[in-house]
Amino acid sequence: MATAGLGFFSSPRPPRQLCYNSRFSPLFRKASPLSPKATRFSAAINLTSATAFPDHKPDRFIDDKTVIIQTNILACPICYNHFIWNHKPQPSMYSLSQSTLECSTCQKTYYGNDTHIDLTISSGGKAYGETMAASTEIFRIPFISFLYERGWRQSFSLWGGFPGPEKEFELMQDYLEPVMGGNIIDASCGSGLFSRLFAKSGRFSLVVALDFSEAMLQQCYEFINQEENFPKENIVLVRADISRLPFASSTVDAVHAGAALHCWPSPSSAVAEISRVLRPGGVFVATTYIMDGIYSLNPFLKPFRQRFAQVSGSHIFLNEKELEDLCTVCGLVGFKCIRNGRFIMLYAMKPT
Repeated sequence: MATAGLGFFSSPRPPRQLCYNSRFSPLFRKASPLSPKATRFSAAINLTSATAFPDHKPDRFIDDKTVIIQTNILACPICYNHFIWNHKPQPSMYSLSQSTLECSTCQKTYYGNDTHIDLTISSGGKAYGETMAASTEIFRIPFISFLYERGWRQSFSLWGGFPGPEKEFELMQDYLEPVMGGNIIDASCGSGLFSRLFAKSGRFSLVVALDFSEAMLQQCYEFINQEENFPKENIVLVRADISRLPFASSTVDAVHAGAALHCWPSPSSAVAEISRVLRPGGVFVATTYIMDGIYSLNPFLKPFRQRFAQVSGSHIFLNEKELEDLCTVCGLVGFKCIRNGRFIMLYAMKPT
C-alpha cells in the first residue's frame, strides 16, 4: 500500500522480485538480439567518445535502397508501424534531428530540424492546425521555456514540497533498478532537467527527451550543447503528443514524467499510451502534487476541480487512491509512492 505523509524515505523499496530479466532495448537492436548479460548497460556506448556527422542535412527523400528497421522503437503516431529511414540510422541527438522518416504503412513523412524530430500527427501540415489546452500551450511560449530552469521549477519546492531534480533523481533509483541498462523516455521533459541527468548517469542505453513544446526542446538542446563532455550519442530529442506516443508497442523499458501528470489534458489517455509502449516489466515513474489533507475536506474543491480542468486542461489530484486507480485502469500494477507534503512520486509497472 502507498504510504502518505511520512517523509521521503518512509515508503518501502520496491521488492526485489520486481526485477525483470529481459533484453534491454536501445533505440536500435541488431537483427539477432544479444543476450541480457551482453546488452546490459549497453557496453557498446562509449560516453567519452565523439561521433562525427556530416555538416550538411541529408536529402529529404526516401531512396529505393532504404530498409525498414524492424527493431526500431520509434513508430508512426498515426498507425504505430515502423519507419523507413532516409539514411543509415544512428541513435544520437544529431543524426535523428537530421533524419527524414517515412511510415512503412501510411507513408506519411516526418522531418527533423536542427534540434529535434517532429513526430506529432500534425507534423508537416501547412494549413491545418489545432490549439491545445492552456496547460500545454503555455509551455510553447519561448519566454516560459527560458524561465523554466531559471526560477519556475525551483518554485515547486516552496509550494509543493518538490525536493529538486537531483534529489528526485536519487529517490527514483530503486524504482528504476529493474530496467537499468535499458531505454528510458523522459515524457514532457521540458527543458531537459531529467533527460540530462539520465544521459549523464550512464545507466541507460538510450534517453528520449520528449515534449510537445518546440521551445522547450530548443532550450534542452542549448543546455546540452553548453555542457562539456556531454554524452550526446545516447540521447535524442523528439516532439510528440503524450496521448499519441510515437513508439511501437511493448518496446520501452521505462517512462519518466517529472512534474507533468497534472499538466496533461487527459491523464488517462496519456497513461494508457505509456502502458501501451512499455514492455512487460517496464516501469512508469512520475511526480506530481496532491491537494489532500485539509484541502480535501473542502466540499467545493471537487466541483472547482472539474471546472478548472475544463478551462485550463490542468488537473488537481485529491488523494493517492486517484493516482493508483489511474494506473490500474490503464493496465499498470504494483502501485507505490513516496510523499513529502503535496509532493508525490509514484511508481507502477507493466505486468509481466
